[in-house]
Amino acid sequence: METIVLGVQPRTIAKNGASKLRSNGEVPGVIYHKGEETIPVSVNEIALTKLVHTPESHIIDLQFPDGKIKRSVIKDVQFDPVSDRIIHTDFQLFSADEIVELEVPVTVTGNSIGVEKGGKILISLHTLTLKGKPDEMPDHLFIDVTSLEIGHSIHVREIPMDNYPGLTIMDDPATPVITVQGAKTETEETGEAAETTAG
Repeated sequence: METIVLGVQPRTIAKNGASKLRSNGEVPGVIYHKGEETIPVSVNEIALTKLVHTPESHIIDLQFPDGKIKRSVIKDVQFDPVSDRIIHTDFQLFSADEIVELEVPVTVTGNSIGVEKGGKILISLHTLTLKGKPDEMPDHLFIDVTSLEIGHSIHVREIPMDNYPGLTIMDDPATPVITVQGAKTETEETGEAAETTAG
């Protein structure tokens, strides 16, 4: 998994402090790690927004003004319900050998038999939560759909993990991840046409 460097500034908790930060293009956040004191920080809004909206997952090296770097992942992002701007973020620190849970994007590979017969790929889960060591996390979880027929799905429990030793998928094993939907049946099309005529 790619590592991105993100600059952070320590901040003090003060009345209206978060609003002042946001007006200056900064986003308030916290850094936490089990057994350690939580650190209030701020990060550049533009840099953070680019990071949050990228389709890939990343390990983030938080760089402090004194040059010190702390390795982390984003655990929570809060958005303004009106403007959709980021208003707060949480970073979780981890050590090299620590077991963490990260969301990894799903990427489809192969040409599905069902699609060649007129079906359409439907991705129900665009990310899956993987548990393992950070350095073993992939940028994407590749799922081959070559043998997937119309009306069939690949569930979490059916995803081969041979290429990802040491990693475990934490999502519900019974959840469908990718499905090939068939085209509308003649009966459905006739029914819709009748409804249109009646209306």
